[in-house]
Amino acid sequence: MSEPTAAARPSQDFESVLSGSSKTVASFDTDRKTPVQHFQHFLHSRPSAVPLIVLVLSLIIFGSILGSKFFSAFSMTLILQQVAIVGIVGAAQTLVIMTAGIDLSVGAIMVLSSVVMGQFVFRYGLPVEVAILSGFGVGALCGAINGWLIARMKLPPFIVTLGMWQIILASNFLYSANETIRSQDIEATAPLLKLFGYTFRIGGAVFTYGVVAMILVVALLWYVLNKTAWGRHLYAVGDDPVAAELAGVNVKRMLLSVYTLSGIICALAGWALIGRIGSVSPTAGQFANIESITAVVIGGISLFGGRGSIMGMLFGALIVGVFQLGLRLIGTDPQWTYFMIGVLIIAAVAIDQWIRKVAG
Repeated sequence: MSEPTAAARPSQDFESVLSGSSKTVASFDTDRKTPVQHFQHFLHSRPSAVPLIVLVLSLIIFGSILGSKFFSAFSMTLILQQVAIVGIVGAAQTLVIMTAGIDLSVGAIMVLSSVVMGQFVFRYGLPVEVAILSGFGVGALCGAINGWLIARMKLPPFIVTLGMWQIILASNFLYSANETIRSQDIEATAPLLKLFGYTFRIGGAVFTYGVVAMILVVALLWYVLNKTAWGRHLYAVGDDPVAAELAGVNVKRMLLSVYTLSGIICALAGWALIGRIGSVSPTAGQFANIESITAVVIGGISLFGGRGSIMGMLFGALIVGVFQLGLRLIGTDPQWTYFMIGVLIIAAVAIDQWIRKVAG
């Protein structure tokens, strides 16, 4: 057998090199992810999945222990009624935290708005509609002040809202003279103030209009955050404000609008609070800021900004409501509720850190 010609050998060598490089490239492309890594990527792309899973597991656990006592229509709607205020305030907190900020004044803004609504009717005799609009104006003003100090003055959100919490809280007590407007007086003079406390039935389930307000707020914000340019800009600012600025986003205006909208939503929560407790009280809702942050964190919204879902916040609020009702029906000490919620908060932050390790 004769040797290949000199011209043939280079061609064969070139083909063998190509064949070898092809095998080499193929070996690099076979980077298979483990099931844990696939699950990690799934959670990264769907931030509300973790709280939804926890919510379903909580319902299953308490349902298996309590049976029909827990899964009755009344119990399920009672959970919704209990979390309605937290859900509305949590929606305001969600917008702020998505920008990598935090608002410790949401509860105080809510209460001050409700006090203004009540006092404008009973102290000044204004029409209830004007009083309600005034309450929304106060909420928007408080939020705008927060936004201006953070966006224009470059002050840290934690410090600004901590200071505003104290200022608004003091203003609330000074303005109201620590006076509570009773339910009977509201019912006789301005029943519209208690609108969100009125109930309606669907079968055996009892809903309040406060629950409807919470669902509408969450649905509207879900649409805005996912389907509008404003929502995309909010995520961009939370993820990297410098890059967002370079991409043409007006970061200062964006932050101002976020905090102003947060104040308006808190005013809505103040109106709903009057219906929930049946009176206008300057001491109501003192833990709303902590409860809203709890719902946001358990709901899988990253405290570092730029990632999360408004639906996750709703699931987080419902998880707290499920634990509160479930443990109460079991008859455990109320302190166990705080214990379990504390564990959930730490677990949620740990899971968020684990999910953030996913690249891209």
